[in-house]
Amino acid sequence: MKKYELISCPSDLALAHQAAAEWLKELPIRTATLYLVALSGGRIAKHFCAAIAEQAQGRDLTHVHWFWADERCVPPDHADSNFLLAQKHLFEPLAVAPNHIHRIRGEENPLRAAELAARELTELATHQDRGVPVLDMVFLGMGEDGHVASLFPNGRPDSGAVYYPVVASKPPPNRITISYTALAVARQAWVLASGSGKETALKQSLDENELTPLSKVIRSRSFTRIFSDLKGV
Repeated sequence: MKKYELISCPSDLALAHQAAAEWLKELPIRTATLYLVALSGGRIAKHFCAAIAEQAQGRDLTHVHWFWADERCVPPDHADSNFLLAQKHLFEPLAVAPNHIHRIRGEENPLRAAELAARELTELATHQDRGVPVLDMVFLGMGEDGHVASLFPNGRPDSGAVYYPVVASKPPPNRITISYTALAVARQAWVLASGSGKETALKQSLDENELTPLSKVIRSRSFTRIFSDLKGV
């Protein structure tokens, strides 16, 4: 049995709208139990956040708390901030309460920012797996080299931390990323693979013998859902 499902979409906008619709369909109605979701950045994330905001109008999302899979080490009002992207295209349109938004503090010392992010997630997570807080959903993008979050090829191995600082192979270099360990225990992980030049990376990542970051994530989990507008995959 395959450890992933590949869903082909005709365009980036179609991908964003389909993934948003399927997530909102699966999202439990409001309960006393919190629902913890982690977002990523990037061009497809902008479309995805906007699609959620459009489709979730009038929907009760007050049980949802928002975290991040990674963040650049920049202030929250910086153009490179993953938080700012979500703030503009998701949180402001839906009037999400500030205390439900748990951004990674990219303006802080990177090690402290990683520790603060892990602490906030741990405090709110209802369940832990081997001491690791469990996210209900993680949305990931994918880079031309198969990287996800800010887990790049030949990056440092996990140290047991939930989040940790990294120096990326593309600008801006200083970032905080979620760990492979935290991705492995998340209840769901969906990958939004979009953009020219990524076909080879996705094909490699779907091969269980490859070593791209995405392939490592897929191997570590029982199941991963991948939405893609890449042709010929």
